[in-house]
Amino acid sequence: MLSALILLPLLGAALIGFLPVGMNGKLSRSIALVFASLAFVWIVFLAVQFNPTIVSQQFAEFLPWIDALGLNYYLGIDGLSLPLLLLNGLLTGIAIYSTDEDIQRPRFYYSLLLLLSAGVSGAFLAQDLLLFFLFYELELIPLYLLIAIWGGQRRGYAATKFLIYTAFSGILILASFLGLVWLSGSPSFALESLNSKGLPLATQILLLAGILVGFGIKIPLVPFHTWLPDAHVEASTPISVLLAGVLLKLGTYGLLRFGMYLLPDAWRYVSPALATWAVISVLYGASCAIAQKDMKKMVAYSSIGHMGYILLAAAAATPLSILGTVMQMISHGLISALLFLLVGVVYKKAGSRDLDVLRGLFNPERGMPVVGSLIVIGVMASAGIPGMVGFVAEFVVFRASFAVYPVQTLLCMVGTGLTAVYFLLLTNRAFFGRLSAQVINLPRVYWSDRTPAIILAVLIVILGIQPAWLTRWSEATTTAIANTRSVVAHVSVQGIRD
Repeated sequence: MLSALILLPLLGAALIGFLPVGMNGKLSRSIALVFASLAFVWIVFLAVQFNPTIVSQQFAEFLPWIDALGLNYYLGIDGLSLPLLLLNGLLTGIAIYSTDEDIQRPRFYYSLLLLLSAGVSGAFLAQDLLLFFLFYELELIPLYLLIAIWGGQRRGYAATKFLIYTAFSGILILASFLGLVWLSGSPSFALESLNSKGLPLATQILLLAGILVGFGIKIPLVPFHTWLPDAHVEASTPISVLLAGVLLKLGTYGLLRFGMYLLPDAWRYVSPALATWAVISVLYGASCAIAQKDMKKMVAYSSIGHMGYILLAAAAATPLSILGTVMQMISHGLISALLFLLVGVVYKKAGSRDLDVLRGLFNPERGMPVVGSLIVIGVMASAGIPGMVGFVAEFVVFRASFAVYPVQTLLCMVGTGLTAVYFLLLTNRAFFGRLSAQVINLPRVYWSDRTPAIILAVLIVILGIQPAWLTRWSEATTTAIANTRSVVAHVSVQGIRD
């Protein structure tokens, strides 16, 4: 059942790749959208069948693969991976739908998008360390090509920088995985067979360091973040949606699944440093966002800051804070995807993302009032305004983390205030005032341009009003992760309800 989430996109990519040369892009787009939709419908079906009270892997598939290496084809879903799989399926469909119909080399483009989706799904499903690594590296190739071929003027530089950083990330992760398996004496790379309890603390810390830096590059955390703004600015809008919405979550997912869960003693030892690292990322990302004049670069730096909240909650390692990491991952995925989509519409219609050029886009006759209204929703959600999913996620993160790291939590809360500052600058400069002369004759914005953003905005509001629809999938799993491993402190999920 789970293999279908990988095979459907792969089958779609192969089918598009074998289309006759010269076939119009609309057919390739339609086929890609059909297979992406089938994969999304299938994960929704699995979510309906999923039992949120069971903490073990569900719908598991196991097939021996390479006995000499201890590598098995082992897939499973739990409350940590299910929301991320749903997010990947949704945003893949939105990215395909949002792509320009006249894109160059459409067969290659849509094949790469589906291949990227298959790699991400495989990484979230893998219950074998080496299998996870294979899928983790698989998504690197199509994303590099999608930036290098269909990116902006400096796409070669941005794609190469991304490739170097991510390749180094993979080397560190693989080294830690190999060390963990060999030193623990495990007969295989299966996640459930690993036990680091017998390893000296110094060895655990060394292995965890490779995992932290490797996944820290992917998240990305300061100072390993410099590839992200360049990649976002040069990537096309659909690729930025996937990059911010889904691909960065591979880093935070990896920290939880392979760092905190497998090396709990080392995690507990370094957790104060992780909380401080989170503060640095949050405040640095927010400060850099304030200084930006490019709308897309501002949203890119905001991602760095908001991903720091996930590290803060993971450092606290309580049942409630781990639940907060899942909520923040989904919240950030929806909000960042919405903002990148809308910035892409502004750039497509106005021809600029420069805040010194754009003015008065709220003009009801010649501007973009609907796009502006949707951006305001995204901005409010990102700034943590009540009634939005961003508020619920950040509240849970701060509520759980404050009991363990009060100073670091308060400093991260300053980052929320700075978020309101830089996004207020964005909306005030670009959308209010008199329509600037440079963008006086804007093309019409069609509903096809707005529909994906409207879908995301509705989800952001619905999950903000009814967050239990999100937390019910993950609560049992995150509580089990915290309670069955050494944790920094205990703050129960029930405590927030009381």
